[in-house]
Amino acid sequence: MFKVGFSWGLILLRGIMTTTIESPAENTQVKDKRFKILDVVIKKNHSRQDALIQVLHKAQSTFGYLEDDVLIYVARQLKLPLSEVFGVATFYHLFSLKPSGAHNCVVCLGTACYVKGSSELLEKLAEATGLQQGETSADGKVSLLTARCIGACGLAPSVVYDGKVCGKQTADEVVKKVTSWLQE
Repeated sequence: MFKVGFSWGLILLRGIMTTTIESPAENTQVKDKRFKILDVVIKKNHSRQDALIQVLHKAQSTFGYLEDDVLIYVARQLKLPLSEVFGVATFYHLFSLKPSGAHNCVVCLGTACYVKGSSELLEKLAEATGLQQGETSADGKVSLLTARCIGACGLAPSVVYDGKVCGKQTADEVVKKVTSWLQE
């Protein structure tokens, strides 16, 4: 059996075709029906490598986040290097490699939002909640995330609350929303 941890495992496996790796997912696939859901999406796309993002979206919605075994499984099934799958999973802000909170706050750090003060929003939020970007509260209620750009530049600074884009946000508005989630 081969268990991969992201800290060293993916670094060691970058560039290696995953067909040479025994994934724990292969042995748990029979027990975990969620892998069958992934198989349906992969088969529907004829195992095309260009379906990677669609498959990762389905994997995340099915598993809640993209855990090690899932990334290895997807790489094997699509015959892609694990480094490519990991690269895509870490590039897009909609993908998460760890469990997220019940609520998600994504602060846009794109150029327009940054110029309009998104970094200050993030600082005030960190001061008020103790959460740094990429962290989830200890009680699992809130995850604080950042994105390179969410495509709402005309509404800068923009924040995404549980999938809903809100523009022209102030630090007070963001802090109020996130602290209300923490008090639920």
